[in-house]
Amino acid sequence: MKQHFDVLVIGGGPGGYVAAIRAAQLGRTVALVDKERPGGVCLNWGCIPTKAMLRSAEVLETVRSAEQFGVLTEGVRLDYSAVLKRKDGIVSRLTEGIAQLLKANGVTVVKGHARFTDPHTVAVHETGPSPLGGDGPLYAAPPTPQPARETLSADDIIIATGSQPVMPGLPGSDLPGVSTSDGAFLLPEVPARAVVVGGSAVGAEWASLFHTFGAEVTLVEMMPTLLPAEDAEIGRALTRSFTKRGIKVLTRHTVTAIEKEGDGNGVQLRALVADADGKPAESFPADIVLFGVGRRPNTAGLDLEKAGVHTDDRGYVPVTDQLRTNVPHISAIGDVTGRVQLAHVASHQALVAASVVSGHDERIDYRAVPAATFTRPEVASVGLTEAQAREDGREITTARFPFAALGRAHAYGATDGMVKVIADRSSGAVLGAHIIGPGASDLIAEAALAVTHGVTLTGLTDTIHAHPTLGEATMEAAMGALGLPLHTAPVRRRG
Repeated sequence: MKQHFDVLVIGGGPGGYVAAIRAAQLGRTVALVDKERPGGVCLNWGCIPTKAMLRSAEVLETVRSAEQFGVLTEGVRLDYSAVLKRKDGIVSRLTEGIAQLLKANGVTVVKGHARFTDPHTVAVHETGPSPLGGDGPLYAAPPTPQPARETLSADDIIIATGSQPVMPGLPGSDLPGVSTSDGAFLLPEVPARAVVVGGSAVGAEWASLFHTFGAEVTLVEMMPTLLPAEDAEIGRALTRSFTKRGIKVLTRHTVTAIEKEGDGNGVQLRALVADADGKPAESFPADIVLFGVGRRPNTAGLDLEKAGVHTDDRGYVPVTDQLRTNVPHISAIGDVTGRVQLAHVASHQALVAASVVSGHDERIDYRAVPAATFTRPEVASVGLTEAQAREDGREITTARFPFAALGRAHAYGATDGMVKVIADRSSGAVLGAHIIGPGASDLIAEAALAVTHGVTLTGLTDTIHAHPTLGEATMEAAMGALGLPLHTAPVRRRG
């Protein structure tokens, strides 16, 4: 069977399904090919399930400390199976919702693995088993060897196949118990000891989650600070917070090998760790070694060469600011482009790409992309870090406002952390904002708006903020950058 559409989208994640819906809204006939439930990695194996589990961890931590709020509890314990059941229920409801949205917008959804046969046509094959077996993810599964089930062609094609976690080829990385974030979701119980390799968002979130659920956690990061992409001051603050909670943090260290240990009744693995000079430092027993050290594009098995689509030396698909590949009628969005590997960037790219293939002149701008890490405490940022601003040769002013000076933070019971703003010294334009503390992922929206539209420090301070709220911290930080701190002592302006 062969069908023709105006637009064909390959991949149903936060880029793919958004592109399909928007293209349909713009009057195009649209087909979407995906291997499993709509929502992609983000909804099925990433953003949403981890946040559901992190919310359970947050509730557990709150109940454990309830006495300080005047609430007495007894017998508090974790039911991990119930945590997983709640997570699965949330994922199921949301994926079903997206399926209904696709149907309501007239998108034809085809389940299977798409492979190009020429620049305008793909053959849809049955998807093979998950590389992790059983109930594991299908997004990285290969096609079965059977002949194609059907053929789809389109005037325009959008590639949105995403990425998958990288597993370094270290000695012992193939041992049972060595996993990426995908495999962590399949754990039936919380490990007693966990070594997490990689201190970026994925690794830091799992380290925070495991620790709150009762695991002994060691977090290993090769760079000088956790969350290396964030402002260094924020990374150092998160290290202090994790250490205070009891997570062992080793920055400037790497895992060099993993060994099998024990007789099957106790500790199963041992991670060998070296310092920045490559000298063996320590070894750590673990029931799981979880790698969160990066991702690679899902381009294998697409047969892009038959469409004439070029990839770079890492397998990513280069695109223009209109998301076009080297083949004019084929676009690419999301992680597969190698630009900014965040779900909300994929969705924004999707809106631009769908508009462009529908005849509109739109482009994407990456200068103000917010990022959030849902550790405890949360971290969020947008715009330039202090180091980036100085490397650009900008004359800047910076200021910080601690949550310890904020009334709502005290009432909330979370006073660790701060809001840091970076602004152009002469114009006052906000260049970046960095937050560690309660509600950081929500607070960053105001700063993202400021960076996107060139709002100045005065623009922030002249905006009346509700009291008592966590959002006042951004206003207070802007006041400090202007040299007019209100609820902190006057200090010499930095920057």
